[in-house]
Amino acid sequence: MPQSFPTLSDFYGHGFDTLIDVRSPAEFAEDHVPGAISLPALSNDERAEVGTIYVQDSPFRARKIGAALVARNVASHLEGPLADKDGGWRPLVYCWRGGQRSGSFASILSQIGWRAQTVEGGYRSYRRLVAGMLHDTPLPHRLVLLDGNTGTAKTDLLHRLAARGVQVVDLEGLAAHRGSLFGAVARPQPAQKAFESLLAHAFTGLDPARPVVVEAESSKIGELLVPPSVWTAMRGAKRIRVAAPLDARARYLARAYADLTAEPEALAETIRQLVPYQGREQVEAWLQMAAEGAFAPLAGELMRVHYDPRYSKWRGKHDHDELAVIEAPDLEDADLDRAADRIAEVVGRV
Repeated sequence: MPQSFPTLSDFYGHGFDTLIDVRSPAEFAEDHVPGAISLPALSNDERAEVGTIYVQDSPFRARKIGAALVARNVASHLEGPLADKDGGWRPLVYCWRGGQRSGSFASILSQIGWRAQTVEGGYRSYRRLVAGMLHDTPLPHRLVLLDGNTGTAKTDLLHRLAARGVQVVDLEGLAAHRGSLFGAVARPQPAQKAFESLLAHAFTGLDPARPVVVEAESSKIGELLVPPSVWTAMRGAKRIRVAAPLDARARYLARAYADLTAEPEALAETIRQLVPYQGREQVEAWLQMAAEGAFAPLAGELMRVHYDPRYSKWRGKHDHDELAVIEAPDLEDADLDRAADRIAEVVGRV
């Protein structure tokens, strides 16, 4: 009998040994239930072929061809990733809507002797739960925003807070982007749906009775949108602001963005994107600093001329309910530990 999961907590705590996504690799890449493994019943091309036959030729012929393809693919999985599973293994299988792909896959596994089950409604039932949490209902968690000028080590502080038992959600980490023009990281950003799955999983694992610290962000992180329920909660949240001198922030950014400064062409291309905002003469000066390896002075100039004025202007237009301002004279490890201790104390009083 297909398994029904009325809440995300129920879905994440399904109790089976392995959660198997049998949709195509492209479907899995766009989004999947966190923790699921991909064992496609049909490849991308096979799924497209069967769909075309179903629409343009015959549903019966499509099912017949699809069944043969699924059988061959399941055989490959049995000889590969599933070869070491013993008789007590209990898999939970889902496809797009709990139909033929997951049913066929689970049926073969059951014939072998494994207690395989499918998900009622498939991936679509899971996606409805995610959308309900992040789009349709208020977020049940109380957020506290970690705010501050560019370079105040907010992401680093989030990780230190988590190590101290503070509930945190790292939006930039989940979005695979550091939230600015220079924010791209080595791995690509997830699709919007996958980002929302990661967010839903992160928030579901936290206690709504305790505050959750997130970094102050705009409504867009790289190419990804912060879902409405999270954004609404962020807009109404109180803030803890981190303040540090410009030179300390510049040194910190030179360390934190070492991956970007190690790629001269990528760094130069990113700097050139500032021409519409700062003019060609200023950008050429910054390019020269980058070429000379003066990364800390470059970071300082970018903040002084470009980022800090924009942050100050934005703050001047918005009212902020600040819980505290945490002064960090420097941003070395010991200084960040002290700042994290002070932030944790403030959060503990919320």
